[in-house]
Amino acid sequence: MHHASPGGAFWEAAIYAISGGKRLRGFLVLEGAELHDVRIAHAMPAAIAVEAIHAYSLVHDDLPCMDDDDLRRGRPTVHREWNEATAVLAGDALQTFAFEQLAGSDLADERKVDLVRTLARAAGGAGMVYGQALDIAAETAETPLTLEGITALQSAKTGALIEWAACAGPRMAGIDAGPLLDYSRALGLAFQIADDILDVTGDEARTGKRVGKDSDAGKATFVSLLGLDAARHKARDLVAEAVDALCIYDARADNLREAARFVISRDF
Repeated sequence: MHHASPGGAFWEAAIYAISGGKRLRGFLVLEGAELHDVRIAHAMPAAIAVEAIHAYSLVHDDLPCMDDDDLRRGRPTVHREWNEATAVLAGDALQTFAFEQLAGSDLADERKVDLVRTLARAAGGAGMVYGQALDIAAETAETPLTLEGITALQSAKTGALIEWAACAGPRMAGIDAGPLLDYSRALGLAFQIADDILDVTGDEARTGKRVGKDSDAGKATFVSLLGLDAARHKARDLVAEAVDALCIYDARADNLREAARFVISRDF
């Protein structure tokens, strides 16, 4: 365990937190940008930004006052490797770094403002943070979550950031994100269902995090509400829906189609 003071360690912890992972959200930004003829150099700050936001959210979600996890991406979580104060500061630094990336990009000013505004909404009280608040509230609620409730929760907690990432490319180009919006909404739910399935069937050595935690805690998940086979079927249907949403694109969208299939075939 690192013993450096929080003031000297938070950037080291932030770099530790952002290392590894699937990089799905950054990938979606870059693929969506390429589809709409936005230069990769112009899109890269948005890809970095969304990965920084995602990493910050994991650092804070892992804290004892939140999800209380001690393993992430096959390594001790930040508050275990350092301490809780350093974890909070590392998450804060990653969050603000994300918006610094967007503000410093080479895009036109109106495009920057749009990306900043929409990312703040997706990551904040109308999106990811709201979803986490629903998740925490559900732990002590008298009435268990329904399928409709868990869908709304995960659409905010997981889906909002995936939706922003997929739609960033069209936003940078100043055009309608319609097909990618439909794609990302189906993809986000499929991703979460796959996570719920892995919580039941996964191998900790591959997932890099504790498995069985949600089921052991009695939390409502897509698997607990639908059953394992029905959850798998639902995930496959959502992937088909995501792929169908890309029908207006030619082979340039094949990477996005493969990403959708990867979401439910992965073992981590």
